[in-house]
Amino acid sequence: MVNIICLLLIINKQFKGVINMNNFKKVGLTALAGSLLATSAYAGAMSVAGSASIGVKNNSGGTSHGKSWTMGNQLTFSGSGETDGGINVSLSFVIDQGDDTAIGSGPFDSHSLTLSNDSMGTLVFSGEGGSSAQSTLDGTAAGDIWDNGLGISSPSASEAGNNSMMYTLPSLMDDLTVQASYSPGGAGGPSASAIGFTYAGIEGLSVSYGAGQTETVGSEADATTIKGSYAYGSFTFGLSQTDYDVDSGNDDEVSSYKISYTVTDDLSITYGSESHMTGGQTTDEEVEAISASFTSGGMTVSAASIEATGVDHSTGKAGEAERWKISASFAF
Repeated sequence: MVNIICLLLIINKQFKGVINMNNFKKVGLTALAGSLLATSAYAGAMSVAGSASIGVKNNSGGTSHGKSWTMGNQLTFSGSGETDGGINVSLSFVIDQGDDTAIGSGPFDSHSLTLSNDSMGTLVFSGEGGSSAQSTLDGTAAGDIWDNGLGISSPSASEAGNNSMMYTLPSLMDDLTVQASYSPGGAGGPSASAIGFTYAGIEGLSVSYGAGQTETVGSEADATTIKGSYAYGSFTFGLSQTDYDVDSGNDDEVSSYKISYTVTDDLSITYGSESHMTGGQTTDEEVEAISASFTSGGMTVSAASIEATGVDHSTGKAGEAERWKISASFAF
C-alpha cells in the first residue's frame, strides 16, 4: 500500500498544473446530457426513507462552550424509472436537518437527477448540495473530525455546490472508477471542475487520486487529494493527504490517518488523527478522536471523544479544545 501511495505522490508532482480542469469542462458532458434527455421516461416507483437522531454534546475551549442537546432529522424522497431507450432515470430530494444540529435550527434540502445505463455511464445533475469528483475524495481518512464544533474548519477547493453535474464513466477496466464534474458558478459565484480516479482491484485495498480547480473573479484555487485504505481481518487502516494551492491566499495541507477495529458485526471502535498546516502560520491544527458505534437493527448508538490543539492557529496561538458526544439514531 505504501508503494502505491508513493507512486500516486510522484504522479501528483509530475502532473500538478498539467491537468487543466478547463480542458474537459463542457463539451463531453453537454453532449452526453443532450443525448440522454432526448427521450421519454415511463412512470416508475416512488419511495420514502428517513432517519432521526438525538444526542448530547459538551464543548470546552474553542469557539463554543457548554453542554447541549442535539437533534437530527432527514427525509429522502426517491423516484425511478426507465426510458424506452434503456436509460435509467432517478430523482432524489432530501430534507436534512443534519445529525449534529442544535434543536431549533432550520432544515437543509438537496435534490438531484440521475441518468445512467451500462454503456453510457452515469450523469448526475445536482440542483443543490452537489458533490464534485474532487470533493467526493475530500473527506479525510479520519472521517468527519473537522465537523466537530470546536472552531476548526477544513479548507475547501473544487466544491461543486449548486447547479452542478458529475459524470461517472462506464467501466474502463475492472475495479476502476473515473469521474469528472463541472459547476458553472453563475451570478458571480465560483465555477469548479474536477476529475477523480479510484482503484479497488486488490483485495482489501482501495486507492484514490483527485484533482480539482475552483475559479472566482480574480482568484484561483487548486486541490489534489491522495487517499488509501486497507482492510485486513477485523482491522481497517486509512490515510489521506490533500494539498490546497491558492493564488490569492495561504496554501493548506490536510493529512490524516485512522485505525478501525470491528469487535463484532454490531460493534466497532475507531481512532483518527488529522493535521491542518497553513502557509504563513507558526501553529498547526491537530485533532484526535476515538469513537465507538453499536448497531442493533435500525438503531445505532455512538459515542466519541475529541481533542484539538492549535484551534487559534490563524492568530498564531496554540489554543486547545475538547468535546465529547453521545447520540442515538434510528433509520426507517
